[in-house]
Amino acid sequence: MIELIGLNMTIFGTAALFVMLWMVGVLANSTKAFHVEVASLRYKFRFNFFSVLPGSASTFGAVLDMVTDRISTACLLVILSQVYRPSLVFLSLLALDIASHWLQMYSSFLVGKASHKDVKDSSNWLFKLYYGNRMFMGYCCVACEVLYIALFLISKNHTEDLMDVVVTTLKVGSPLSVLVGVSLFGCSIKQIINIIQMKTAADACVLYDTEKKQKM
Repeated sequence: MIELIGLNMTIFGTAALFVMLWMVGVLANSTKAFHVEVASLRYKFRFNFFSVLPGSASTFGAVLDMVTDRISTACLLVILSQVYRPSLVFLSLLALDIASHWLQMYSSFLVGKASHKDVKDSSNWLFKLYYGNRMFMGYCCVACEVLYIALFLISKNHTEDLMDVVVTTLKVGSPLSVLVGVSLFGCSIKQIINIIQMKTAADACVLYDTEKKQKM
């Protein structure tokens, strides 16, 4: 994996270029429409065109949107798991991200919803706020990406302790510290929502099975 990181740096020249291209992809992706992907090993760059065109939304586009999000985030988390210790932190975030979104997508399909973002019947206020307010949702999603990129940039070797690096960065009092702090808060909310999403979706699947057995 370390060799792959080095190869990525060779391909894209510098870490700054790598980050610049990644963030352009993140910002472009916030409009959620047509994706053009350029992938290289552990790197995936997403670019977005003509998102405001009428009728641009489709079922395939909705699925593709989630798939590309999960793949790109997974690639970055795998890289970070090789840079920081304990690596289990990033691998756990990866598992939570995939599991929660897969369950949410599947449970939405079971009950006949047009979108996995339709959570009007949920009783959890934070979950409804996340999918009901695009600004809040965008903040949480971008915060995760920014935090992961920031951690990638400030790493100096491949065996750093994650907690030490975060605490040290926050204590510096620089613009980077503020960026990491704001991103850490948004990322934390995103993980809480992922947990809520996973449980809510799992409950929906169980309820579907129960009602199906009662009808038999």
